[in-house]
Amino acid sequence: MKTFTMPGTDITAPAVVLGLMRIQDKSDQEVRALVGAAVDAGIDFMDHADIYGSPMHGCERRFAEAMRLTPAQREAMTIQTKAGIVKEGPYFDFSYERIVQQAEGSLTALGTDYLDILLLHRPDALVEPEEVARAFDHLHAAGKVRHFGVSNHTPGQIELLKKNVTQPLVANQIQLSITHANAIAAGVAANMGDLDQSVDRDNGLIDYCRLHDITLQAWSPFQARFFDGPFLGNAKYPELNAVIDRLGAQYGVPAEAIAVAWLTRHPARIQVVLGTTTPSRVTAAAQGSDVPLTRAEWYELFRAAGHIVP
Repeated sequence: MKTFTMPGTDITAPAVVLGLMRIQDKSDQEVRALVGAAVDAGIDFMDHADIYGSPMHGCERRFAEAMRLTPAQREAMTIQTKAGIVKEGPYFDFSYERIVQQAEGSLTALGTDYLDILLLHRPDALVEPEEVARAFDHLHAAGKVRHFGVSNHTPGQIELLKKNVTQPLVANQIQLSITHANAIAAGVAANMGDLDQSVDRDNGLIDYCRLHDITLQAWSPFQARFFDGPFLGNAKYPELNAVIDRLGAQYGVPAEAIAVAWLTRHPARIQVVLGTTTPSRVTAAAQGSDVPLTRAEWYELFRAAGHIVP
Protein backbone atom coordinates (compact mmCIF):
# COMPACT_ATOMS: atom_id res chain seq x y z
CA MET A 1 0.00 0.00 0.00
CA LYS A 2 1.37 3.38 -1.04
CA THR A 3 1.59 5.80 1.93
CA PHE A 4 2.55 9.42 2.47
CA THR A 5 2.83 11.87 5.33
CA MET A 6 -0.37 13.90 5.21
CA PRO A 7 0.62 17.58 4.99
CA GLY A 8 -0.19 19.55 8.12
CA THR A 9 -0.23 16.39 10.24
CA ASP A 10 2.01 13.63 11.54
CA ILE A 11 -0.29 11.00 10.01
CA THR A 12 1.24 8.35 7.77
CA ALA A 13 -1.73 8.03 5.45
CA PRO A 14 -2.51 5.15 3.08
CA ALA A 15 -3.54 5.90 -0.48
CA VAL A 16 -6.81 4.04 0.11
CA VAL A 17 -9.33 4.77 2.89
CA LEU A 18 -12.15 2.57 4.19
CA GLY A 19 -15.49 4.39 4.16
CA LEU A 20 -18.01 3.04 6.67
CA MET A 21 -21.32 4.63 5.68
CA ARG A 22 -23.08 1.30 4.99
CA ILE A 23 -22.35 -0.80 8.09
CA GLN A 24 -25.45 0.06 10.14
CA ASP A 25 -27.09 -3.34 9.61
CA LYS A 26 -23.92 -5.43 9.55
CA SER A 27 -23.19 -7.95 12.30
CA ASP A 28 -20.13 -7.69 14.54
CA GLN A 29 -18.52 -10.47 12.53
CA GLU A 30 -19.23 -8.72 9.22
CA VAL A 31 -17.83 -5.40 10.43
CA ARG A 32 -14.72 -7.08 11.81
CA ALA A 33 -14.22 -9.00 8.55
CA LEU A 34 -14.52 -5.78 6.53
CA VAL A 35 -12.12 -3.79 8.72
CA GLY A 36 -9.79 -6.78 8.98
CA ALA A 37 -9.56 -7.06 5.20
CA ALA A 38 -8.75 -3.36 5.02
CA VAL A 39 -6.06 -3.52 7.70
CA ASP A 40 -4.55 -6.62 6.07
CA ALA A 41 -4.31 -4.61 2.83
CA GLY A 42 -2.55 -1.72 4.58
CA ILE A 43 -5.64 0.47 5.10
CA ASP A 44 -5.61 1.80 8.67
CA PHE A 45 -7.58 4.98 7.87
CA MET A 46 -11.35 4.88 8.61
CA ASP A 47 -13.84 7.41 7.25
CA HIS A 48 -17.13 8.11 9.09
CA ALA A 49 -19.77 10.84 9.33
CA ASP A 50 -22.34 11.74 11.96
CA ILE A 51 -25.20 11.29 9.45
CA TYR A 52 -24.22 7.76 8.42
CA GLY A 53 -26.81 5.40 9.83
CA SER A 54 -30.03 6.04 11.72
CA PRO A 55 -30.38 7.56 14.20
CA MET A 56 -27.48 9.99 13.96
CA HIS A 57 -24.05 8.44 14.61
CA GLY A 58 -25.50 5.00 13.84
CA CYS A 59 -22.56 3.70 11.80
CA GLU A 60 -20.00 5.20 14.16
CA ARG A 61 -21.68 3.39 17.03
CA ARG A 62 -21.88 0.13 15.07
CA PHE A 63 -18.15 0.36 14.31
CA ALA A 64 -17.26 0.88 17.97
CA GLU A 65 -19.52 -1.93 19.20
CA ALA A 66 -18.16 -4.41 16.68
CA MET A 67 -14.47 -3.49 16.86
CA ARG A 68 -14.05 -2.79 20.61
CA LEU A 69 -10.63 -1.31 19.92
CA THR A 70 -7.97 -1.52 22.60
CA PRO A 71 -6.07 1.73 23.29
CA ALA A 72 -3.15 0.43 21.22
CA GLN A 73 -5.42 -0.52 18.32
CA ARG A 74 -7.10 2.89 18.45
CA GLU A 75 -3.75 4.70 18.43
CA ALA A 76 -2.64 2.67 15.40
CA MET A 77 -5.73 3.71 13.43
CA THR A 78 -6.65 7.04 11.84
CA ILE A 79 -10.31 7.86 12.45
CA GLN A 80 -11.91 10.64 10.46
CA THR A 81 -15.51 11.79 10.68
CA LYS A 82 -17.68 14.63 9.39
CA ALA A 83 -20.25 17.07 10.71
CA GLY A 84 -22.46 19.86 9.39
CA ILE A 85 -25.43 18.17 7.68
CA VAL A 86 -28.79 18.33 9.44
CA LYS A 87 -30.76 15.32 8.19
CA GLU A 88 -34.21 16.59 9.14
CA GLY A 89 -34.06 19.45 6.64
CA PRO A 90 -31.94 18.61 4.97
CA TYR A 91 -29.86 21.69 5.52
CA PHE A 92 -26.37 22.59 6.63
CA ASP A 93 -25.27 24.09 9.94
CA PHE A 94 -21.71 25.25 10.66
CA SER A 95 -22.61 27.06 13.86
CA TYR A 96 -20.34 26.72 16.88
CA GLU A 97 -23.02 24.81 18.78
CA ARG A 98 -23.72 22.33 15.97
CA ILE A 99 -20.07 21.54 15.19
CA VAL A 100 -19.17 21.00 18.84
CA GLN A 101 -22.33 19.01 19.58
CA GLN A 102 -21.83 16.68 16.64
CA ALA A 103 -18.11 16.21 17.23
CA GLU A 104 -18.81 15.26 20.84
CA GLY A 105 -21.58 12.94 19.66
CA SER A 106 -19.10 11.24 17.34
CA LEU A 107 -16.58 10.85 20.16
CA THR A 108 -19.21 9.15 22.31
CA ALA A 109 -20.48 6.92 19.51
CA LEU A 110 -16.97 5.87 18.47
CA GLY A 111 -15.90 5.29 22.05
CA THR A 112 -12.75 7.35 21.64
CA ASP A 113 -11.24 10.34 23.42
CA TYR A 114 -10.17 12.07 20.22
CA LEU A 115 -10.79 12.31 16.49
CA ASP A 116 -7.79 12.35 14.20
CA ILE A 117 -9.61 14.47 11.60
CA LEU A 118 -12.97 16.28 11.58
CA LEU A 119 -14.34 17.42 8.20
CA LEU A 120 -17.10 19.93 7.48
CA HIS A 121 -19.34 17.73 5.35
CA ARG A 122 -20.94 20.05 2.77
CA PRO A 123 -20.73 23.83 2.34
CA ASP A 124 -23.08 25.87 4.53
CA ALA A 125 -24.31 28.92 2.58
CA LEU A 126 -24.90 30.66 5.92
CA VAL A 127 -21.42 29.93 7.26
CA GLU A 128 -19.84 32.44 9.60
CA PRO A 129 -16.09 31.68 9.58
CA GLU A 130 -15.61 33.05 13.09
CA GLU A 131 -18.12 30.47 14.39
CA VAL A 132 -16.22 27.65 12.70
CA ALA A 133 -12.93 28.99 14.07
CA ARG A 134 -14.35 29.16 17.59
CA ALA A 135 -15.59 25.55 17.36
CA PHE A 136 -12.29 24.29 15.95
CA ASP A 137 -10.28 26.17 18.58
CA HIS A 138 -12.42 24.73 21.37
CA LEU A 139 -12.21 21.14 20.09
CA HIS A 140 -8.49 21.36 19.43
CA ALA A 141 -7.62 22.97 22.78
CA ALA A 142 -9.66 20.30 24.57
CA GLY A 143 -7.69 17.56 22.79
CA LYS A 144 -10.86 16.24 21.19
CA VAL A 145 -9.89 16.83 17.54
CA ARG A 146 -6.34 16.78 16.26
CA HIS A 147 -6.84 18.00 12.68
CA PHE A 148 -9.56 19.61 10.58
CA GLY A 149 -10.66 19.69 6.96
CA VAL A 150 -13.61 20.03 4.62
CA SER A 151 -15.61 18.02 2.12
CA ASN A 152 -17.11 19.13 -1.21
CA HIS A 153 -15.71 22.67 -0.80
CA THR A 154 -14.53 25.05 -3.52
CA PRO A 155 -11.31 27.08 -3.25
CA GLY A 156 -13.32 30.22 -2.48
CA GLN A 157 -15.22 28.52 0.33
CA ILE A 158 -11.96 27.27 1.81
CA GLU A 159 -10.41 30.74 1.57
CA LEU A 160 -13.43 32.19 3.36
CA LEU A 161 -13.00 29.72 6.23
CA LYS A 162 -9.29 30.54 6.41
CA LYS A 163 -10.18 34.18 7.11
CA ASN A 164 -10.71 33.08 10.73
CA VAL A 165 -9.71 29.43 11.05
CA THR A 166 -6.11 29.16 12.23
CA GLN A 167 -5.68 25.37 12.11
CA PRO A 168 -4.54 23.96 8.75
CA LEU A 169 -7.39 22.53 6.67
CA VAL A 170 -5.68 19.27 5.81
CA ALA A 171 -8.22 17.50 3.56
CA ASN A 172 -10.99 18.14 1.06
CA GLN A 173 -13.14 15.10 0.23
CA ILE A 174 -14.84 15.34 -3.18
CA GLN A 175 -16.62 12.99 -5.56
CA LEU A 176 -14.02 11.86 -8.07
CA SER A 177 -13.67 8.88 -10.41
CA ILE A 178 -12.51 8.25 -13.97
CA THR A 179 -15.98 9.15 -15.26
CA HIS A 180 -16.85 11.83 -12.68
CA ALA A 181 -13.69 13.86 -13.23
CA ASN A 182 -14.59 17.38 -14.27
CA ALA A 183 -12.25 18.74 -11.60
CA ILE A 184 -9.41 17.22 -13.64
CA ALA A 185 -10.92 17.21 -17.14
CA ALA A 186 -11.68 20.94 -17.27
CA GLY A 187 -8.01 21.79 -16.96
CA VAL A 188 -7.07 19.40 -19.75
CA ALA A 189 -9.51 21.24 -22.06
CA ALA A 190 -8.51 24.74 -20.93
CA ASN A 191 -8.97 27.47 -23.55
CA MET A 192 -11.17 25.24 -25.74
CA GLY A 193 -14.21 27.49 -25.83
CA ASP A 194 -16.41 25.17 -27.90
CA LEU A 195 -16.03 22.26 -25.47
CA ASP A 196 -18.37 21.90 -22.49
CA GLN A 197 -15.52 20.05 -20.81
CA SER A 198 -13.52 23.29 -20.70
CA VAL A 199 -16.05 24.87 -18.31
CA ASP A 200 -14.38 24.89 -14.89
CA ARG A 201 -17.20 24.13 -12.47
CA ASP A 202 -14.85 23.55 -9.55
CA ASN A 203 -12.78 26.76 -9.70
CA GLY A 204 -9.42 25.07 -10.11
CA LEU A 205 -10.02 22.83 -7.09
CA ILE A 206 -7.33 20.23 -7.86
CA ASP A 207 -4.58 22.79 -8.42
CA TYR A 208 -5.69 24.87 -5.43
CA CYS A 209 -5.46 21.88 -3.08
CA ARG A 210 -2.03 20.96 -4.45
CA LEU A 211 -0.79 24.53 -4.02
CA HIS A 212 -2.06 24.69 -0.42
CA ASP A 213 -1.03 21.19 0.73
CA ILE A 214 -4.64 20.03 1.15
CA THR A 215 -5.03 16.28 0.66
CA LEU A 216 -7.76 15.39 -1.81
CA GLN A 217 -9.93 12.42 -0.90
CA ALA A 218 -12.03 10.83 -3.66
CA TRP A 219 -15.42 9.48 -2.65
CA SER A 220 -17.46 7.18 -4.94
CA PRO A 221 -14.36 6.15 -6.94
CA PHE A 222 -16.37 3.60 -8.95
CA GLN A 223 -19.47 5.77 -9.43
CA ALA A 224 -20.31 6.69 -13.02
CA ARG A 225 -21.85 10.07 -12.27
CA PHE A 226 -23.69 11.55 -9.26
CA PHE A 227 -25.33 8.46 -7.66
CA ASP A 228 -25.75 6.99 -11.15
CA GLY A 229 -24.43 3.50 -10.46
CA PRO A 230 -20.93 2.11 -11.00
CA PHE A 231 -19.10 2.26 -14.31
CA LEU A 232 -17.33 -1.08 -13.73
CA GLY A 233 -19.12 -3.70 -15.81
CA ASN A 234 -21.63 -1.08 -16.97
CA ALA A 235 -22.84 -1.56 -20.56
CA LYS A 236 -22.94 2.24 -20.97
CA TYR A 237 -19.13 2.30 -20.75
CA PRO A 238 -17.96 -0.51 -23.10
CA GLU A 239 -14.75 1.21 -24.25
CA LEU A 240 -13.71 2.14 -20.71
CA ASN A 241 -14.36 -1.37 -19.38
CA ALA A 242 -12.44 -2.90 -22.27
CA VAL A 243 -9.39 -0.79 -21.42
CA ILE A 244 -9.77 -1.52 -17.68
CA ASP A 245 -10.00 -5.25 -18.34
CA ARG A 246 -6.97 -5.23 -20.64
CA LEU A 247 -4.85 -3.26 -18.17
CA GLY A 248 -6.07 -5.46 -15.33
CA ALA A 249 -4.87 -8.54 -17.20
CA GLN A 250 -1.59 -6.80 -18.06
CA TYR A 251 -0.87 -5.90 -14.41
CA GLY A 252 -2.45 -9.01 -12.94
CA VAL A 253 -5.01 -7.13 -10.84
CA PRO A 254 -8.83 -6.89 -10.68
CA ALA A 255 -10.82 -4.14 -12.41
CA GLU A 256 -11.32 -2.28 -9.11
CA ALA A 257 -7.56 -1.91 -8.79
CA ILE A 258 -7.24 -0.20 -12.19
CA ALA A 259 -10.01 2.28 -11.27
CA VAL A 260 -8.15 3.06 -8.04
CA ALA A 261 -4.79 3.25 -9.82
CA TRP A 262 -6.12 5.96 -12.14
CA LEU A 263 -6.70 8.15 -9.08
CA THR A 264 -3.58 7.26 -7.09
CA ARG A 265 -1.36 7.78 -10.17
CA HIS A 266 -2.22 11.49 -10.04
CA PRO A 267 0.60 13.53 -8.42
CA ALA A 268 -1.88 15.24 -6.08
CA ARG A 269 -1.58 12.16 -3.82
CA ILE A 270 -5.31 11.55 -3.91
CA GLN A 271 -6.71 9.24 -1.23
CA VAL A 272 -9.38 6.88 -2.55
CA VAL A 273 -12.35 6.39 -0.21
CA LEU A 274 -13.96 2.98 -0.65
CA GLY A 275 -17.65 2.57 0.17
CA THR A 276 -18.01 -1.17 -0.29
CA THR A 277 -18.96 -3.55 2.52
CA THR A 278 -17.54 -6.58 0.70
CA PRO A 279 -14.12 -7.58 2.07
CA SER A 280 -12.98 -9.11 -1.23
CA ARG A 281 -13.66 -5.84 -3.05
CA VAL A 282 -11.62 -3.95 -0.47
CA THR A 283 -8.76 -6.36 -1.07
CA ALA A 284 -9.14 -5.97 -4.83
CA ALA A 285 -9.31 -2.18 -4.78
CA ALA A 286 -6.37 -1.82 -2.40
CA GLN A 287 -4.06 -3.36 -5.00
CA GLY A 288 -4.53 -0.30 -7.18
CA SER A 289 -2.23 1.95 -5.20
CA ASP A 290 0.74 -0.20 -6.26
CA VAL A 291 -0.12 -0.29 -9.98
CA PRO A 292 2.36 1.98 -11.83
CA LEU A 293 0.19 3.24 -14.68
CA THR A 294 2.18 4.99 -17.37
CA ARG A 295 1.17 8.42 -18.64
CA ALA A 296 -0.05 6.81 -21.86
CA GLU A 297 -2.21 4.34 -19.92
CA TRP A 298 -3.61 7.05 -17.64
CA TYR A 299 -4.65 9.17 -20.62
CA GLU A 300 -6.02 6.14 -22.45
CA LEU A 301 -8.37 5.48 -19.54
CA PHE A 302 -9.26 9.19 -19.45
CA ARG A 303 -10.20 9.19 -23.14
CA ALA A 304 -12.05 5.87 -22.87
CA ALA A 305 -14.22 7.40 -20.12
CA GLY A 306 -15.42 10.00 -22.64
CA HIS A 307 -13.13 12.91 -21.81
CA ILE A 308 -11.47 14.83 -24.62
CA VAL A 309 -7.75 15.37 -24.95
CA PRO A 310 -7.61 18.29 -27.44
